[in-house]
Amino acid sequence: MAESTLTSLRHCHGPFQRALVLENPDPSLDGYLSNMGIAVDRIDDAPGEEELAQLLAKGRHDLIYKRSKVEITERVLAASDRLAAVMLCCIGDDSVDKQAAADRGVIVTNDPVSNGRSVAELAIGSLVGLSRRLFDSVGEMERSVWKKNNIDRFELQGKRLGILGLGAIGRQVGQLGQAMGMDIVFYDSGLISHEVGLAMGWSAVDSLDELFQASDFVSCHVSATDVDGHSNHGLVTYEHLKMLGDKPGESPRVFLNLARGFLVQPQDLLRAVQEGHVGYAMTDVFPQEPGRSGAAQWKNPFEGESRILATPHIGAATREAQPRIAKYVARTTELLSRYGMIRNCVFRPRASIQFEVPKQGCLVSVVHADKRGTKKAVDDAIYEAGANNLRSAHIDFPEYGVAYEVSALDRALSSDDVATIAARAATITGDERAIRLVRTVPLG
Repeated sequence: MAESTLTSLRHCHGPFQRALVLENPDPSLDGYLSNMGIAVDRIDDAPGEEELAQLLAKGRHDLIYKRSKVEITERVLAASDRLAAVMLCCIGDDSVDKQAAADRGVIVTNDPVSNGRSVAELAIGSLVGLSRRLFDSVGEMERSVWKKNNIDRFELQGKRLGILGLGAIGRQVGQLGQAMGMDIVFYDSGLISHEVGLAMGWSAVDSLDELFQASDFVSCHVSATDVDGHSNHGLVTYEHLKMLGDKPGESPRVFLNLARGFLVQPQDLLRAVQEGHVGYAMTDVFPQEPGRSGAAQWKNPFEGESRILATPHIGAATREAQPRIAKYVARTTELLSRYGMIRNCVFRPRASIQFEVPKQGCLVSVVHADKRGTKKAVDDAIYEAGANNLRSAHIDFPEYGVAYEVSALDRALSSDDVATIAARAATITGDERAIRLVRTVPLG
């Protein structure tokens, strides 16, 4: 393979061969990968940037597997001339420099499915614990303080649960809340999620203001970005939290954040609780967490405030969820390695390409710039090589300036054919980096 520079063509042959596994995902992942013929190097801790770059340079890995701590920076991505994908064993993708990955033709995928039940159960458990003030009583009893009363203790039944973000986890939280007799109201800017919520028989609102005004509880389950690719950083403000308390009658006024740490600023949540607008809150995520840059000397921003419960990002930390994640991510790997298919590429929410693969021939997958004419250059070069394109699929990621396509051909392409693809694309677009990565995988 050519040296790893932003101007060189990277041409990979065959299925993936080596993987670097970080942050201790379930050990069953190693077995799945080994069965595919992928050699595994496992590092259970969270290496820093320089150490990780050295590991990649030495091991020349095709794949990185990680959870949420280790940051994948431009320096890390440049360390291996073979690196083709970062496989996230979690939902969150903000630990990866996605633009740098796109620039180098490195695909990034996640698992938005397997931890849903674990996170949803944590949300419901937190609702019960906070609405009944169980945590207060446990602390009091540890000091032999006996306080038996019904002050600010509420049932869930008959209360209104507001859900911010009606994805896979938000829907499960809504279903569990409904089963406990709660009325469900939701806000989601995505058309499909909105329609799904209505089909579930739940009430939709048109704004965050309405959600907080209408709810006794608000539980957050949004992604790092919305459906249009805009960041959800600071989505929930002090003014929103204040609205949770601005309603007549008695209400638990509980706020949960099991989504993203940057969704709400800690000082805004502290202020809303200390001023009495929010009765109790719980967060499993933080703007800065140990093991990530800026969090070397980590401190809980809610330390000392007993009405805000904090847990150390354990939403998916169950004995059941982690093996499910390993199996799911392994299948994502198999689809990409053997067939060039992608699923849950984070360059666009839940982006996937799947199709029926011929039994013979060759698969060619290309990561290229999304400039006009690049796809034509790829198609023309395949035609000029004398290969028949039996089946193909294409997807654009305009936010990152790249596209991905995979074609099933009746015969393999030579290195010269691949070089022709790169040269033709560079000529048509005027961009010598138009083709970032080409993988050819024999079929049959």
